[in-house]
Amino acid sequence: MRAIYLTGFMGAGKTTIGRRLGEVLQLPVIDTDAYIEQQVGKTITKIFAEEGEEAFRTYERETLKELPTEHVIITTGGGIVIQEENRQFMREHGIVIYLHCELHELFRRLADDTTRPLLMENKQKQIKQLFEQRLPWYREAHMTIDTTNRTIDDIVENIVSLLKSPRF
Repeated sequence: MRAIYLTGFMGAGKTTIGRRLGEVLQLPVIDTDAYIEQQVGKTITKIFAEEGEEAFRTYERETLKELPTEHVIITTGGGIVIQEENRQFMREHGIVIYLHCELHELFRRLADDTTRPLLMENKQKQIKQLFEQRLPWYREAHMTIDTTNRTIDDIVENIVSLLKSPRF
């Protein structure tokens, strides 16, 4: 089986859905942000603060190419789609699943989150702006799954059923 790449905005459920999907499909799950933190020895927040977003995006691009492309689920950072090179790599080497979540729900999920370096002040405005900017890139995925107001098991069941289709 080709790699399964979960993309989507921060707070859409990529990590949570990825873990559960890995259990159901009995596949390892690699989170790109956690992998980068481990390799670099710094948190994402610290990388942004000390090295800047451009350095982080370089780590992200390099990480994507280092990870396996078969029999694995890869949960990505929300901004991985910013770079065309990343979108193309994921489409060519795996099945890209965009986990969509409506803005009002993202506002709720991210309201108390202080770990996101791109959401430091005027959070709702920043979320809306980033979301709208990235949406066309997210939509380049092979499939879109809406996570708004759905249970983890329902979402995972939906993904598994779609993966069984002849298209994949």
